Amino acid sequence: MRVAMIGTGYVGLVTGACLADFGHVVTCVDKDPAKIEGLLAGRMPIYEPGLEDLVARNVREKRLSFTTELAPAVRDAAVVFLAVGTPSRRGDGHADLSYVYGAVREIAAAVEGFTVVVTKSTVPVGTGDEVERLIREVRPDADVRVVSNPEFLREGAAIEDFKRPDRIVVGTEDERAKEVMAEVYRPLHLNQGPLLFTARRTSELIKYAANAFLATKVTFINEIADLCEKAGANVQEVARGIGLDNRIGSKFLHAGPGFGGSCFPKDTLALLRTGQEHGVPLRIVEAVVGVNDARKAAMARRVIAALDGNIAGKTVALLGLAFKPNTDDMRDSPSIPIVLALQDKGAKVRAYDPQAMEEAHKVLSDVGYRSSAYDCLDGADVAVIVTEWDEFRALDLERVKNLLTQPVIVDLRNIYRLEDMKRHGFRYESIGREGTAP
Repeated sequence: MRVAMIGTGYVGLVTGACLADFGHVVTCVDKDPAKIEGLLAGRMPIYEPGLEDLVARNVREKRLSFTTELAPAVRDAAVVFLAVGTPSRRGDGHADLSYVYGAVREIAAAVEGFTVVVTKSTVPVGTGDEVERLIREVRPDADVRVVSNPEFLREGAAIEDFKRPDRIVVGTEDERAKEVMAEVYRPLHLNQGPLLFTARRTSELIKYAANAFLATKVTFINEIADLCEKAGANVQEVARGIGLDNRIGSKFLHAGPGFGGSCFPKDTLALLRTGQEHGVPLRIVEAVVGVNDARKAAMARRVIAALDGNIAGKTVALLGLAFKPNTDDMRDSPSIPIVLALQDKGAKVRAYDPQAMEEAHKVLSDVGYRSSAYDCLDGADVAVIVTEWDEFRALDLERVKNLLTQPVIVDLRNIYRLEDMKRHGFRYESIGREGTAP
C-alpha cells in the first residue's frame, strides 16, 4: 500500500518509519527544506531510541522516502496521514488548527481516485467534519473518506508502542475506509489486530480523554505526595499499595515535579476549551491543569529550602532537562520554571542532560551546559535531579559528595533510597518521603 505522511515531526516520522517497516511504501512530506535535507542525509530531527536505525533500514530498502513536494506523494497514495502540529493557541488554549487546514487544502487539490485521509494529529472533537467540508469545498468531485486515527505513542518508547499497541482507534463508519485502515494495520497481528472502530467524533474525544485521565493520575499522586510529607508516610509505598489494585493500576503513579511534554499540557487545555464550547465544565481537568502549573513553580522553592533559604550567588547543578528520559523534548518541561525561578533568586545554574541540551539552548539562557553529570556537579552547592535518566540512577555517591561544596541533593524523581543517602551523609530531599540529614 502506498502511504503519504504529511508532517515529519515526532508523530509523522515515527508513524511513517513504522508503516514502512511493515512493508508499506511511505513518502514523508514536510515543507521545511532543512528538515527534509537532514532526513535525506540520515539526520533525525528528534531523539527517539531506535528511530535512526529504523529510518535508515527502510530508506535502504526503498520503502521510505522524504520530500517537500506534497502533490506527487498524495496523488500516488491510497492513504494520506495528517501528522502536522496542533500547538496550543496563544491566549486561549485552543488547539491551533491552521497547519491542519492548510495541509488539507493542498491534499484536496492533489488527490486522485479513492483516497482515505487520516487525521493522526491530535485535534478537537468535530475537526474531522471541518476537514471533510474543506475537501468538498476545494474538490467537490473528490472520492475521499476522512478518518480519525489518534496516536498513543509515549516519547522514549514510541516504536515499541506503535508495533505492539494496546489498541488502534479508528474513527469512521464508512465500510470502504474501514477495509483500507484494517489493511494498513494488518501486519501488526497474525490474526486480528486490536482495532476499535468508532464514529469519528468519538475517536477524536478518546485521545483527549485518555491524556486527561493519565494527567489526572500524575497530579493525584503528586498531591498525595505532599500529604505524605506532612503526615509522615512514604508516597512510593502508597503508590504501590493502590497500584496493585487492578482497577487503578501502577502506571503514572510516580510522584515528581509535574507533567510536561508535547501532549498532556496542550491536550488538557484543549479539552477544557472543548468543554466550555459545549457548555460542559470539566472541573476535574481544570483542577489538574491548575495544580500541575503550581507544582512546577513550587519545585524551585524546594531547592531553595534545601539551602536554608540562601540561594543567591550559589551554584545549582541540574541533572536532566527534558520532561522525561529517552527524549530531547523540552516542551513544557518542569526544568524550565525551575531554572527561571532559581535565576530570579540570584542562583547560578548549570545543567547536564544526555540528549536535551541543544533543545534547552532554545528556551533557557545563562545556563552553563556541561559535558557529563560529574562535570556538572563539580563545585556546585546543590545537586537537583530533574529527569530520571538511567545514568543518574547509579551515580558514585562518594564521588558526588566530594565534588559538591556541601552534600546536598534534591531528588525530584525519588530515584535513590533514603537509607543509602543517609549512610553516605547527604542532606537529601525527595518527593513525598521523609528527608535525611547527616
